[in-house]
Amino acid sequence: MSTRDVPITGEPIRLGQFLKLADLADNGSHAKDLIDAEEVTVNGEVETRRGRQLADGDVVSVGNENARVSLEH
Repeated sequence: MSTRDVPITGEPIRLGQFLKLADLADNGSHAKDLIDAEEVTVNGEVETRRGRQLADGDVVSVGNENARVSLEH
């Protein structure tokens, strides 16, 4: 399972925002539904907080899709 880097312009970014940015969720409502259903993991652990702050290098997974937070320098 490959992990793709998703560039962000500044840290931190909230999980709900990152799900949309990484195309892992269609919109904010979809992101909330995925998180509420415990279908989202951050660094291999189920995350239930939409406002979770993500940092450079964190890996977010939904199903078979993985996206890594990549801070643009």
